[in-house]
Order: sequence, then C-alpha cells, then structure tokens
Amino acid sequence: MKPVIMTFTKRDIVNFIVLMVLAFLVIPMTVTNSYWYSSILIPWLCLALAAVGQQIVMGYAGQLSLGAAGFMAAGAFACFNLILRIPDLPFVGALIISGLIAAAFGILFGLPSLRVRGIYLMVATLASQFFIVWMIDKFGWFKNYDTSGIITAQNIVILGKSFTSPIAMYFVVVFVVAILTLLAMNMVRGSAGRNWMAVRDMDIAAESMGVSLLKTKLEAFAISAFYCGVAGALFAFTYLKSLEPIAFDIKLSFKILFMVILGGLGTINGAFIGAAFILLFPVVLNFIGNTVFHGSIDATIISSIEQVVFGALMIIFMIYEPLGMAKLWESIKSKIGFNKKK
Repeated sequence: MKPVIMTFTKRDIVNFIVLMVLAFLVIPMTVTNSYWYSSILIPWLCLALAAVGQQIVMGYAGQLSLGAAGFMAAGAFACFNLILRIPDLPFVGALIISGLIAAAFGILFGLPSLRVRGIYLMVATLASQFFIVWMIDKFGWFKNYDTSGIITAQNIVILGKSFTSPIAMYFVVVFVVAILTLLAMNMVRGSAGRNWMAVRDMDIAAESMGVSLLKTKLEAFAISAFYCGVAGALFAFTYLKSLEPIAFDIKLSFKILFMVILGGLGTINGAFIGAAFILLFPVVLNFIGNTVFHGSIDATIISSIEQVVFGALMIIFMIYEPLGMAKLWESIKSKIGFNKKK
C-alpha cells in the first residue's frame, strides 16, 4: 500500500484516528477512577515513550544500550531546573530543551559505538546510567540544594492553565506521546530508518554503500536519548510528582530493556505492548494473590514469580520469536482475517 501522507498509508491514518478517538474521547468518558490515570495509564505512556527511544537505538540501529533510565534522569532534572531558573519558560519549551540536553548526553555516551560493539558497547553505555545519576546526586545545584534528597516537581502550566488533576495530566502525556510516536514512525520508515537498519544488519556493507557510520550511530543515540529525556520529564512531573535520583536507577533501565525485548525488537507498537505487559503483569499477579488465594501468598513470593516469568519469557521470545509480542499480535490478526485487503 502506497503512502498518502509522508510515510503513512491509509490504514495507518485510520488506525491513528481510531486510537485518538479512544484516547481523547472513549477513555475519558468511560474511566472515572483517578487510580487508572495516575497509576496505570500515565506511567504506561511515559515508559512506552522511553521504550520507543530504546527501540530506535537498539531495535532499529542495532546498538546495544543500557542507559535509558540515566537519560530519563537527565531530562527530568533538566526540566525541573529550566522551569525553576528561567522565568516564564513554558512547560512545552522546557520539555523540548530537556530532551535536547538528554540528546547531548546520548551523543557523548554513544561515541564508544564507533569503536566497540555488542556486549562491550552495552557495558560502555551502562556508564551513562551511573554517571548521570551520580552527577545529579553529587552536586546539590541540580536538586536546588534540597537536603532531603527528594524535590517536588512544579505544576504543569500550559498557556496559563494548570494541569494538576490526573485526567488533565493524562491529556498532556497522551498528546506528547502521540506526536513523538508519529515522528518516530516517520523516521524509521524514511531514509534515517533505512540507514539505521543497514548499519544494524551489516555495518561494513552499509559503509561501503556510502552510509556514514559516525553520523548514523550518533544520530540514533541522540534521538533515542531525546525520547528518553522527554519521557523522564513526563514521568517525574505527571507520575512521580517528585524528583529523586534513585527513581532512575539501573532497575528502570532493565525494565525498559525488557519492554523492548518482550514487545518486539524493531517495532514501534512493540514498545507499547511490552510496556503494558511489564506494567500490568505485576498488578495481575497481586490481584490473583489477593482474590484467589486471599492473601495467603507472601508478597516476596509474588515478586519472585514475576521475575521468573519475565526471565523465562525473554529466553523463549529471543529463541522462538525475536519480534516478540508485536509479531504474535500481527499473526493473530492475519489468522482471523483482520489484515486481509477488501
């Protein structure tokens, strides 16, 4: 099917319209419990956006990276300080600049990709996780010299209106995520995406065909870090409502990595599917433990089961279905005839 707008087909446009109607009309009209917005939908969208960034550098460019949470921390604390220290700076402007600051870190820590690859590159990018969090924790300026170690995020103000209620913050997050997801889809289907995938499949052949490894790899790291930085700012301002370095520890980087692998490497929708699974599976386990077994199963056992299931699924998907849950979903749609042309 030929594209009708940039790289989007008619089916893409129809799907986008359906999703926007769902996000902006159906969900606000049917979901009235604030818990679903503040504890499920908002963190899901924020982490899915970070997973999209991880998809760009890992799924499409093929560069192993394990510093997503560090870039999220850079974006979150940059947004806090920009709003604090620059009078009348709009939240949207602070969000964009925060992403650019995170992108600068992405370029800096993406430089080792020009010399090393594979597990060695993953270890090198892991340094960004520890360095950024250490820098924020070490220098009090980033936390406005707050001795408690936890600072409260400012209210989101756009065009003079405060977005403080869970549903209002949900609208902010879903709007930003929708725009950036569309841009990501356009990039991966365009020349940038083709260059990323050429480097991923065989970088020597890509270089011989005229693709600049320096530009392509650093571009992927910069865009990935930008997405993670924006996601980190939204995560802090809409979900955590506070900022502390420990919230962006190595566990969060691993969680985002699991989202990408389970959702499906090299797929944008896989980022959203993986984020939903990682976020909702513990909720389902706790629900089963409290309702079916009436709380007789200890919380530590439930947590252990969660880790075992995640590990087993990662091994199974990497061996039998590298494209993850996104590929399974496409296969199901094909079998029921959903993707057949009329």
